Amino acid sequence: MALTSMTGFARRDGRLEPWRIAWEIRSVNGRGLDLRFRVPPGFDAVEARARALAGERLARGSVTAGLTVARDGGGRAYQIDTALLDTLIRTAQFYADTPGVAPASLDGLLNVRGVVEVVEAAAPDDDGLKALADAALALFEETLADFVEARRQEGAALGRVLGAQVDTIAALAAEAEALPARTPEAIKARLLDQLAVLLAREEIDPARLHQEAALLATRADVREELDRLAAHVAQARALLGAGGAVGRRLDFLAQEFNRETNTLCSKSNDTELTRIGLALKATVDQFKEQVQNIE
Repeated sequence: MALTSMTGFARRDGRLEPWRIAWEIRSVNGRGLDLRFRVPPGFDAVEARARALAGERLARGSVTAGLTVARDGGGRAYQIDTALLDTLIRTAQFYADTPGVAPASLDGLLNVRGVVEVVEAAAPDDDGLKALADAALALFEETLADFVEARRQEGAALGRVLGAQVDTIAALAAEAEALPARTPEAIKARLLDQLAVLLAREEIDPARLHQEAALLATRADVREELDRLAAHVAQARALLGAGGAVGRRLDFLAQEFNRETNTLCSKSNDTELTRIGLALKATVDQFKEQVQNIE
């Protein structure tokens, strides 16, 4: 199962003469699934069914779906008062030979007030409305399929980005693992060298100083942090490979990555380990940002 993004867009247009139908679906990130529909009056049943279909296919995201239904000609029709037009034609013929009177034209007669009237087109009857609702619902299913596919394609691209970031985290952790300076022995030796300078300057109990050096070396060891980072890397790879609605679990892992990285940086007393820790933190921040887009 592939990863799915929470952001996406799809639009479809359809016709049921003389009606034009269009659905538009878009979504952004959300903590849960928030469905918002806008449909014309009389299409409440379509909204209810469309909402149920969307709930079956989507797990997270703030989703907005809009239906527009318009009649060709803008919902208007034109009606000609033929009785009035006939009267005007007969009158024009009667005065056709009158000196100083210009002959009448049809377009001029049609422009006379009352000859042509604009009327609202009749609304569909019950059968027509049912057919229109069925067409709108069928078009929604097609639009929803396009929308789900758009989110899947974006999710696949995000998966590649996240996979590369996890690989970077693993590589940096391995680099830290290989540092000779990070072992407790190396830390203790470095501390003892520093203490030797102090002992040469003033009277301090050497045994007590050695105990403190050993304690500091233990506290500075990042063995546990590196082990937990390795475990988190394995879990992140498993989730990315499994796909589906794993966004919440990946977000939790991002927080765990961040916690271990911060601890590693705070324990570090070596410039190379600090450099690696800062690079880890930058990568983890990027990982956390991208994870927010995953369903």
